[in-house]
Amino acid sequence: MDMRLTELSCDEFAERLAGAESVPGGGAAAALAGALGAALCSMAGAFTVGKRRYAQVEGEVSSLMDEAEEIRYRLLELVQEDAEGFAPLARAYSLPKDDPARAEIIECATKKACMAPLAMVGECARAVVLLERMARIGSRMLVSDVACGAYLVRAAIEAASVNVYVNTTALADRFDAERIESACRELVDEYAPRAERIAASVVERMREGSL
Repeated sequence: MDMRLTELSCDEFAERLAGAESVPGGGAAAALAGALGAALCSMAGAFTVGKRRYAQVEGEVSSLMDEAEEIRYRLLELVQEDAEGFAPLARAYSLPKDDPARAEIIECATKKACMAPLAMVGECARAVVLLERMARIGSRMLVSDVACGAYLVRAAIEAASVNVYVNTTALADRFDAERIESACRELVDEYAPRAERIAASVVERMREGSL
């Protein structure tokens, strides 16, 4: 990989994603979507702080923005980590089938390939909590952006989980596979619906004219 994926332009990233290359793939796309969702949380905060109407919540909004930025940066790191995690797995599968160490090498690489998408799910779960609060206390002018952020984060959670499960399915160690899947499923089951509810609530208020 000649340069970091996050250093590519939007056009270049999309072109690379569309091409006949192994990376970037669904995991990197999921992490980027999550990072954009966290960025929209920060954007809503940026249009809230400094406004007299929201002076009482300015400190809390600033804290939400700080954490959203931490999540955004981490998810952008995970774009690259996911891609880098695939390389050892690809090399493992290219080993001769009669190599006695092949199965163990594939197993180890597969477990490692689970970690980046599982971390994405965790970071996006953190973002859901921030978006929930921002939807309540942030600028009313930016609530549609919070809803967009929630939809992006939900998509990222579910897309990243697919990349966990595709690897755990291949693991011979079913105890470890079930442990990883359980940790992922618990987060998906709680935070994907919460993200959906944030956006649905905003849309409902828009339709009712009660924003």
